[in-house]
Amino acid sequence: MDDRGAERTRITVVDYDAEHYEERELTDPAACAEYTGRPTVTWVNVDGLHDVAAVEQVGKCFQAHPLILEDIVNTNQRPKLDFEKDKYLFIVLKMFQSDQAGDVVPEQVSLLLNQHSVVSFQEQKREGDVFDSIRKRLRNAEGRIRQAGPDYLAYSLLDAVVDGYFGVVEQSGERVEDLEEELVRNPDPDTLHRIYALRRQLLVLRKAIWPLREVVSELQRGDSPLIAPDTQIYLRDLYDHVFQVMDTVETLREMVAGMLDIYLSSISNRLNEVMKVLTMFSTIFIPLTFIVGIYGMNFVHMPELTSRWGYPGVWAVMVAVAVTMLSYFRRKKWI
Repeated sequence: MDDRGAERTRITVVDYDAEHYEERELTDPAACAEYTGRPTVTWVNVDGLHDVAAVEQVGKCFQAHPLILEDIVNTNQRPKLDFEKDKYLFIVLKMFQSDQAGDVVPEQVSLLLNQHSVVSFQEQKREGDVFDSIRKRLRNAEGRIRQAGPDYLAYSLLDAVVDGYFGVVEQSGERVEDLEEELVRNPDPDTLHRIYALRRQLLVLRKAIWPLREVVSELQRGDSPLIAPDTQIYLRDLYDHVFQVMDTVETLREMVAGMLDIYLSSISNRLNEVMKVLTMFSTIFIPLTFIVGIYGMNFVHMPELTSRWGYPGVWAVMVAVAVTMLSYFRRKKWI
C-alpha cells in the first residue's frame, strides 16, 4: 500500500534577484498568490503530488491551465513541451534515482515557466534531490544565476536533472561490466534474469531521454519570448549533454543485446558438449549391446556357451571394441 497519502505536500518558495534573497516554506498553498507579479524571480517547488487540492491551488496562483494541472497530477506523462507564446512554457520530464538494490526509480518533474517565475512539481517528497545544488548556488550567489532571469533558472533545473542521468547511466554501465564477467566465468539462469532486468531498465531510460532531446531542441530554437537569447547558448550545451546520455544508453542497450546472444550461445555450447559425451557413450555401447544380445538368445546349440573360455572371451572382445572405438574418437579429435 502506498503510504505517501499520509504525508503533507511540501511547498517551498525562493524569491530573489541580484541583491535580494528570500527562502521559506509555505503551509498554505494560497500564500503563493503574494509572489505573483513581483519584479523579482520566484521559484516555487512542490514536493509530492498526492494532495491534488494543494497542487491545483498553486497552479491557479500562477494561472496554469486546467489541462496543465491534469498533466502535472498524471505522473505517466511522456516528456513534452507545451507553451502559449507570451504566457508560459510547460515542460514535463523524468528524473531518475537509484535505490539500494541498484534499480532505477523514475520520478516525474514538471516545470511551469512564466515571465517572472518558475514553478516545479516533483512527484515524490524526499529529503535531498538533484535541485539541492541549485538551492546552494542561489543561497551563496554563486555563478550568474542570481543575475539572470527565470529562463536561466528553468535551464539550471533542467541541467541538474540531465546531470543526474550521468550517474544513473554510469551505474548501469558498471552492471553491464559485471554481467559480462559473469557470462564469461559461469552463466546460469539467474544471469539471464539480471540481463533482462537491466534491459528493461535501459528501455525506461531511453523512453525518458529520447523525447527530452526533442524538448530541448525545440526550446533552443527560440520560438518563445520567455527564453532570452543569452540562454540559448546554455540550452545548446544542454542539448549536447542529452545527446551524450542518449548515445551512451544506446551503446549499453546494444551491449546487453549482445550479452543475450552470448548467453544463448554459451548455453547451446554447453548442451552440445553434454550431447557429445552422451552420443559417444551411446555409440560405444551399440556394438556391445549387439554382442550381449546375441548371447542372450539362449539357443541350445551355441558352441561358446559350453566353452570354458567363452565368458572371458566375450568380455575380451567387448573391451577390445570399446578401446578401439575410444582410440578412433581420440585420433579424430572428437574427444
